Amino acid sequence: MDNKKATLELGTKPVGQLLWQYALPAIIAMTASSLYNIIDRIFIGQKVGPDAIAGLAITFPFMNLAAAFGAAVGVGAATAISVKLGQKDYTTAENILGNTVTLNLIIGLSFTAIFMVFLDPLLRFFGASDITLPYARSFMQIIIGGNVISHMYFGLNNLLRAASKPRSAMTATVFTVACNILLDALFIPGFGWGIRGAALATVISQFLALCWQVYLFSRPQELLHFKQGIYRLRSRLVKAIISIGISPFLMNLCACIIVVFVNKQFVRYGGDMAVGAYGISNSIATMFVMIVFGVNQGMQPIAGYNYGAQHNDRLKQVLRLAIVSATAIMTTGWLLAMLLPQYIARLFTTDARLIELSAMAIRYVMLVFPIVGFQMVVTNFFQCIGKVKLSIFLSLSRQLLFLLPLLFILPLFGGLKGVWLALPSSDAIAAIVAAGVMTAFMRRLRSAESTPNNIPNANL
Repeated sequence: MDNKKATLELGTKPVGQLLWQYALPAIIAMTASSLYNIIDRIFIGQKVGPDAIAGLAITFPFMNLAAAFGAAVGVGAATAISVKLGQKDYTTAENILGNTVTLNLIIGLSFTAIFMVFLDPLLRFFGASDITLPYARSFMQIIIGGNVISHMYFGLNNLLRAASKPRSAMTATVFTVACNILLDALFIPGFGWGIRGAALATVISQFLALCWQVYLFSRPQELLHFKQGIYRLRSRLVKAIISIGISPFLMNLCACIIVVFVNKQFVRYGGDMAVGAYGISNSIATMFVMIVFGVNQGMQPIAGYNYGAQHNDRLKQVLRLAIVSATAIMTTGWLLAMLLPQYIARLFTTDARLIELSAMAIRYVMLVFPIVGFQMVVTNFFQCIGKVKLSIFLSLSRQLLFLLPLLFILPLFGGLKGVWLALPSSDAIAAIVAAGVMTAFMRRLRSAESTPNNIPNANL
């Protein structure tokens, strides 16, 4: 069977070739997705106005919260499937697929019901002012209405990569982005639907991609495919999915909490324009972060499989290649941020004040990017091999232990500049901590290599 052969190659094919094979489609998909977010904001900033940019930035906490629940299921299930495929337990892998669909349906519907009822109070809590609230509300009403589609789309895309179909996952993402951009051009300047047009374009594009994903997983010839009997929730599998997915869940949940505080501090020290500048700088920074996520997604099935098969040399090799790649990507972003910040800001707006603030924001947000890629890969690596506690610690330390206190301490001395400085300062500290944790882990791994059975597999 071709799919089974592709899965078995995770333990035999040269690691560099495998990482390129799996990461390139994910990188293309993540780059396309990031470009969509940038183009989306360009349309909104140029055609609707700077206040709309600020209103869109207010919705970041919801996006992080939705991503938290999506990652708990999608990333957890993808890692669990990779490990089970490494152990050649295909029946359990297929049941994980069915349980993932059921969990995404439950979470998506629950999210929609709760947020529709409490939308305005939540947006106020996220930092919306009287000026930005109407824009944030108009955008979120449509996004929340299509939340089930978004959860299912992202969840199945994670599983496509885990099922040795990275090109299909890339195709789904690139299609979504291309469709999204075309609909943006039609709905925003064409029909004059403003920020609602941007939200509607997102939901329609994801729905069309989801239809194709469902078709792929419905084909009986696939190694993993939809069939009767796999959708009933099994406590053992749900526990396995969540136990692995808890790390990205907590990371995104903390990101939600942190962005709320970030927005509030920006409103306090710089007003709505500072929030808009953060939205612009964050969209540029996110592009490079998402490319590193693509590297991590390429690493995930390789690391998960070889950890399950206890091929430690291959495990270390894919980690090393991923770190080098991530560092090169983030250094490229750093160079652009340091050399061309005003040119980048002008893409989003013609407002002189917002351009000035955004150029400053881009430099601060990306100030220590050359070492951020390392921290991201290390955190994801521990998640891939089921070292959930280490992954959770590294995920949360950057946001809760370092960034949150700095958000309140540094502005006391530097005002708005202190808020900006809190972001790169926490990134730098988190990278140093990740280096220490990884050094200690590699020492233990080397000492255990002579007795491989001492290296426990993830409890799936």
